[in-house]
Amino acid sequence: MNETEQLLEQVADRVRNSARGQGKPLPAPLATGDLAQAEGILGVALPPLLTALYTRVGDGGFGPEQGVLPLRQAVRTYEGQRASGWRWPEGVLPIADFGCAMYACVDCRSETAQVLLFDPNPGEPELAWSIDAPSLAGWLRGWLDGTAWFCEESGLGEESDLELAPWTEFRSRI
Repeated sequence: MNETEQLLEQVADRVRNSARGQGKPLPAPLATGDLAQAEGILGVALPPLLTALYTRVGDGGFGPEQGVLPLRQAVRTYEGQRASGWRWPEGVLPIADFGCAMYACVDCRSETAQVLLFDPNPGEPELAWSIDAPSLAGWLRGWLDGTAWFCEESGLGEESDLELAPWTEFRSRI
């Protein structure tokens, strides 16, 4: 079993255990037709790991904060943001809502499926984007082991002065 398969199994185990503990059913995985439709709207293929999460684990509802967005909701949010005044970059799909208009997003054009944090609260589009994790795999591992900034047990949440690196590709992608 390779690293990606191990990571998918760890995520699936956590999702199953969490769903059992909360007494709610698991979200159903997506069919490939649903993925193709979303990719057609986005104009870019979803990264393989994100595709596997949606088709093998479930269509959102698990993960950090309020959970990974269902794919249709993620695509609707992407379309809404692209139409807004925030100059949303092409191929950057919001995957988790952190509240206060903040989103974790996957750069679908990045080889590693880099995870970006969109935080519009500074007020300027150029300052709204930072690198949350170099890869989707790393972001998921941080959630699983509780070391990511958004995990309560990490001690890096809202009370600390979180300093994420700015995303320098912003201007070239709008």
